[in-house]
Amino acid sequence: MRQNHRTGRGQARHGGRRRAGAGVTRRGFLLGAGAAALGAAGLWLRGCVRPDGGGASSGPAAPAAGEWRAAWISYIELQGMDYTSADAFRAGAEAMMDNCAALGLNTVIVQVRPFGDAIYPSALFPWSHICTGTQGVSPGFDPLDLLLTAAHGRGLSFEGWINPYRLRASAASPGALAADNLANTHPEWVAAVGDGLYLNPALPEAAAYVVEGVAELVRNYPVDGVHFDDYFYPTTDPAIDAAPFAASGAADLAGWRRQNVTALVKAAHDAVKAADPTLRFGVSPQGNPDNDMEQQYSDVYGWLAADGGEAVVDYLCPQIYWGQGYTLSNGSRRFAFENIVPEWLAMPRGSAALYVGLGAYRIGDGDGGANPDSVSGWSTGRALADQVAALRAAGAGGYALYRYGSLFQNSAWPQLAEAERAGLAAANSAAGPSA
Repeated sequence: MRQNHRTGRGQARHGGRRRAGAGVTRRGFLLGAGAAALGAAGLWLRGCVRPDGGGASSGPAAPAAGEWRAAWISYIELQGMDYTSADAFRAGAEAMMDNCAALGLNTVIVQVRPFGDAIYPSALFPWSHICTGTQGVSPGFDPLDLLLTAAHGRGLSFEGWINPYRLRASAASPGALAADNLANTHPEWVAAVGDGLYLNPALPEAAAYVVEGVAELVRNYPVDGVHFDDYFYPTTDPAIDAAPFAASGAADLAGWRRQNVTALVKAAHDAVKAADPTLRFGVSPQGNPDNDMEQQYSDVYGWLAADGGEAVVDYLCPQIYWGQGYTLSNGSRRFAFENIVPEWLAMPRGSAALYVGLGAYRIGDGDGGANPDSVSGWSTGRALADQVAALRAAGAGGYALYRYGSLFQNSAWPQLAEAERAGLAAANSAAGPSA
């Protein structure tokens, strides 16, 4: 999720939609560049073991069947937990998972790798600063192991949420990078965008390292899946990958960039399946397909339509964070909830499931629409439950709530959050068990 760019994510942009450039078939490209990235990752795979030699002790929960009901637990929530001792952290993790289970959810999506770092001991990435305040410093215990144990003990599936490219969002987030952060060990892989630092999506070496990070996670921990958010290309500026684009001989920059992203996503999917075919791999793109294609360079149409050996994802969960009647300043209502959900559901699909990300963070604040009820529509205490009911009627496969803290740690709108929780719990109870 683009946690630091709420407004930007909520604003829908228009423009002509272009498909991936001609000249390379999807199968040919995926079996070429995608396989190459995964093959390069294997060089790290064979020599990499977890530093402590162990793994999470709890066995995985059964994958969720029926309706998928999830909540995103971001680094913002994790940063607010108590890391002074394993017991203190365990108590917080158990309370968090109790809340999710009581809401009738079956899945938690936990941000285990937010800034090129990790909330678990890794041979590839430094400890996240959210654990101790300093990137690279261990808290003295394994937070991921405790989170997994708490989730699985309550029957919740656990998906490890990875931000694939981001190393730094701003000068203060994180404030200081560890010596073994990739920005320091492989500066040639890094693109600077403002104060942000990102792995350059054009570089196969950087993509292969990300894929090995996925393989390390699923090898060492009994996660039930891996989840990528919507941070792919950090900018449309042609300068960041001008040299590799020129060397590629491609004619269409946007199509070539989409191929780069698809290679990474396909290789990550295949690494997950190689570890265990029952594990799931999903992506949460922006809710505006035009932005996905032309700004993030994520080929959501192709990913949804792929099937069999060409499958790129097990599911997509677009971030549809707009309410009923959402209206742009130009009068367009394309992105109103009742319009954009059917647009996504109408996209041709192969084997991929389609879920919908709902904006719990909109509670009380509204979605910024030009419609007069853009705030009041999010102040009913039933906005999310009504959206869930609409999704069920439309035939969507499930939903995810962004984010946990907006429902359970909402100091700005505590009564509204309580009402929304009650509405969701009632809606889930009435629909019956999901697994």
